[in-house]
Amino acid sequence: MRVKSVIRGVAGCCLMLALAGCSGDMSDLQSYVNEVKARPGGRIEPLPQIEPPPSFAYAADTERPPFTPYRPGADQPGGGPRPDAERPKDFLERYPLDTLRMVGSIAREGSLYGLVQDPDGLIHRILPGNYLGQNDGRVTDISDGEIALVEIVPDGVGGYVERPAGLALSE
Repeated sequence: MRVKSVIRGVAGCCLMLALAGCSGDMSDLQSYVNEVKARPGGRIEPLPQIEPPPSFAYAADTERPPFTPYRPGADQPGGGPRPDAERPKDFLERYPLDTLRMVGSIAREGSLYGLVQDPDGLIHRILPGNYLGQNDGRVTDISDGEIALVEIVPDGVGGYVERPAGLALSE
């Protein structure tokens, strides 16, 4: 009981002090504002003359875009590998490379021939220098278990790039 009365007394005193600060007399504030307004103002410097920046004309629109990877020789016309359009096509260039199968190899007269089966079931003999697949795939090496070739494929930016490929002996 006694604790409650002490708390009530302290709360009442705090409330009286808070209400005492809420008086409507603002004469001291008003006199300070009038004093500040009566002071002489300082001189303000004029703003400097603003000159417009020189205009800029972008002249690098014929250059390589800055976010495409650099490829040596790509900026030169005719640079890099190109498919030979004048070369007569071999029979196995009619088919995509993934439809052809290596079914074996034959050594004859000092040369190793690769045996490739087309989608129609016909078996063809090939040597290094022959072409396979629709991407100008030139045979570079023939071994007992694999035919290695290099294809010329588009690089996506108007040129071509050589890509190694191969046919493994299928069981």
